[in-house]
Amino acid sequence: MDLFSFTECANRTNSLRALFELLVSRATEEGFSEVAYGALNFVEPLRLPEYPPPTVAVKWPPDWCDRYFKRKYHTIDPVVRRTPMHTRPFLWDQLADRHQLQPDERRVLDEAREAGLKHGMSVPLFGPLGRVSVVSFASPSDDADPQGRIGHLKALASLFHSASGEIARPSNNDCDRKVALSQREISCMRWVAEGKSSWEVGMILGISLNTVNFHIKNAMRKLGATSRIQAIAMAIRLDGL
Repeated sequence: MDLFSFTECANRTNSLRALFELLVSRATEEGFSEVAYGALNFVEPLRLPEYPPPTVAVKWPPDWCDRYFKRKYHTIDPVVRRTPMHTRPFLWDQLADRHQLQPDERRVLDEAREAGLKHGMSVPLFGPLGRVSVVSFASPSDDADPQGRIGHLKALASLFHSASGEIARPSNNDCDRKVALSQREISCMRWVAEGKSSWEVGMILGISLNTVNFHIKNAMRKLGATSRIQAIAMAIRLDGL
């Protein structure tokens, strides 16, 4: 399933559980079958009821899941502690190099590795009012390459986060915005959704790189999006693509 198809499926999903299962399925295709989504600093987000805060949804090996929550590892988990310090995705293996981890933080990472989460990465996600969330992906395989999949996994996390926000948002048809994108903006966004760079889009459409970026920025402004991925998700949801 490509990112465009993932977005379309996510936008048709009306429950967090189904949306999370979709994320896990797509991440598994990338070789990262263990996934967790956490809301780190805001009260009572939409969450699956079986998981205590700050976790919203999780798919981990059962034994590790039980141990993590019973021992309240979220209070010492370096991923939970350090995510607000990062603006970009980070590999778990790099945490010790970037931060002076405490012994209890190292212990959580070591135990996670022993439990089957051998290679992991996390994607910080920032929202309004200083809200911080995180999607973490891990693989049970010794040969997994999180660095090589970081772009795809970041895109999945961002699309999932955007879709989960729509599920949590109270429905109010009177507040639904009508966004009119120009045909050129739609053309540029469609090719970006297919994974093309601005340069590639320009070559396809016969326009300059600057013109492509101009149309994409206009589309983002109209949609109120802060990233291309978010703009694509919003445009698809509004039947704009």
